[in-house]
Amino acid sequence: MTADAIIAAAQDFADQYITPHAQAWEEQGGLPREFFARAGASGLLGLEVPASFGGAAQSFAVKAEVCEILAGADFGAAMALINSQNVAKKLVTAAPEIAGAYVPDLVIGARVGCTALTEPHAGSDFAAITTRAAAAPGGWRLTGHKAWIVNAAHADTIVVYAQTKAPGDASGIGAFLIDARAPGFQRGTASGSLGLQSCGAGEFQLNDHFVPETAVLGAPGAAFKAILAEINGARLYVAAMCCGMVEAAIRIAAAWGRSRTAFGVPLHEHQSWRFALAEAATDVAGLRALVHAAAARLDRGEDVQLAAAQAKILAARIAQARLPALIHAMGAEGLKPRYPLGRHLMAAQAVGLVDGSTEMLLERVAKLTMKDTG
Repeated sequence: MTADAIIAAAQDFADQYITPHAQAWEEQGGLPREFFARAGASGLLGLEVPASFGGAAQSFAVKAEVCEILAGADFGAAMALINSQNVAKKLVTAAPEIAGAYVPDLVIGARVGCTALTEPHAGSDFAAITTRAAAAPGGWRLTGHKAWIVNAAHADTIVVYAQTKAPGDASGIGAFLIDARAPGFQRGTASGSLGLQSCGAGEFQLNDHFVPETAVLGAPGAAFKAILAEINGARLYVAAMCCGMVEAAIRIAAAWGRSRTAFGVPLHEHQSWRFALAEAATDVAGLRALVHAAAARLDRGEDVQLAAAQAKILAARIAQARLPALIHAMGAEGLKPRYPLGRHLMAAQAVGLVDGSTEMLLERVAKLTMKDTG
């Protein structure tokens, strides 16, 4: 599929499937497994996967644009889809010799992927994970507890990060491919948050789960550096998702302003009312330009850690400020379940936490800026 065809497919998937069902998924506590099969049929689960594995072989920039479109309909569903896609890409790049056993099924949605870093007591402080990987004949045995994992409710193909040395030692962290259908895997309860049920967040326990040496996706030490680089990309596509959420809110509020009459004239004819939309549109334009520029740099193989941190900080600020203002512009109407604005509002709060808290990223920006200036 061409880039234009992928973008069109994403828009159709968002309009025809996510938008009509997103509120029901929220109320039911998660999206159905069918979601992944339909995403696969639309060509959205192999965005960065080579054509030889059934993927679309597209750039990161296209992936970011798809994320923006999908999040405009529902942030949680966009996160679920893109996290499974990320596992397919990870397998192709990190373990091509075994990728053929998993990636084609991930691309069509017959398998669901997730990446498991977070633990009950280790979030942004990733090096503090305690899930243990012990060397065993022919591979490794993993024991530990992962929590707040996107797609944990459905995933059967899981990239797990575990410690081979003492807790806190980044040089001991490795990446391992887990098959949830094998012994030693126990799926836990869902842990989805208000407004984010569709991302399928949950937890699981590993109890002496055996991983063969061929399923090591990142050797101890190297895996830690690799995931930090991957997180830079995640920060950029989350920022793109914020563009999508705020842009959707602008469209919905604008339509409401044309249909609603206040003091004898359509609401949108009141200058002060229009300012909220203008402020939001201006912010989105600036954020989108930052994301697009950084995505192009990432596709060229350049370092984007500063731009990614700045984009995500700005995205959280914009979403957390503009979404409430746009809801306010619609009055009580803006919070009705027929619109995604309430879900978007809750997702905006999560943006300040996922893939590094805003406070942590501010410190990163400060260090990188000071380094560059002196």
